[in-house]
Amino acid sequence: MRILIPGMSGGIGRRLAVRLAAQGHEVAGIDVRPWPDIPSAIQLFRVDIRKRAAEDIFRKLRPQAVVHLATVTSFVVAGDPERYRINLGGTRAVFDHCHNYGVEHAVFVGRHTYYGAGPDAPLYHTEDEPPQELAHYPELGDLVAADLYAATALWRFPEFTTTVLRCCYTLGASGSGTLAMFLRGRAVPLVLGFDPLIQFIHEEDMASAIALTLEKRVRGIFNVAGPPPLPLSLVAKEAGRRVLPLPEFLLRNMLGRAGLPKLPPGALSHIKFPIVVDSSAFRAATGFQHEFSELATLHAFAQAYPVDR
Repeated sequence: MRILIPGMSGGIGRRLAVRLAAQGHEVAGIDVRPWPDIPSAIQLFRVDIRKRAAEDIFRKLRPQAVVHLATVTSFVVAGDPERYRINLGGTRAVFDHCHNYGVEHAVFVGRHTYYGAGPDAPLYHTEDEPPQELAHYPELGDLVAADLYAATALWRFPEFTTTVLRCCYTLGASGSGTLAMFLRGRAVPLVLGFDPLIQFIHEEDMASAIALTLEKRVRGIFNVAGPPPLPLSLVAKEAGRRVLPLPEFLLRNMLGRAGLPKLPPGALSHIKFPIVVDSSAFRAATGFQHEFSELATLHAFAQAYPVDR
């Protein structure tokens, strides 16, 4: 099968591409970022997914399946207008090209943060729940908009299969992803009095889940998760970091300083309240089983990114 991966140069994209190529698929990717040691069996086109050159790649390659990984968070792109153009504009371009050039299966890889974190949110989120808490965390608006736009392809483009995956945080040796960036420093901040459950999955398991999505060609919206969640304090400890509980007003003023991660103010709700998804529908549809435990995943990250206490 010919598979095109927008956003292939990221940590998950590389693992997915190598896995699919090993399975005998023809794999190509679109990304403005380089992949210096890319395997010879995999093609990378360094273009912006929103530009005409990207459409030309769809026209020439005529991929049978597309896995859209080319969305970004505030950790990667801080400016709201540019992030909005990348996430929503890029997603619209991908699905338009899928429609115009005969793609049979389009997979949008989104995030479980779509649901939002708040004091009144349910502990386990199912796929039929709407996004919440955008009023308190507007920086998530572009990712939510991209997710909702991808979901409209389920009825706008019935000629091809659409799968929307809402994936929990990924973690592993690549050090890429929202949770990995949050854990990079020596100290992990907590809001005093809060210790939310954090749900995450090993990078290799995430690549396996996406590969299974392509193999089973499931249609619809699915939550994707790995082992049971852990309290943030334990996540930090097992990743070899020191926990730093701070009053919320003080932490809000210290974000991005003294070695603490730079977070939008609205992101504090995500280290106060849990976002845990029910992934039973995805497991039933694909037969997915995670391979790496929560501790094995954290230790893989800690080994790749050690810190001096």
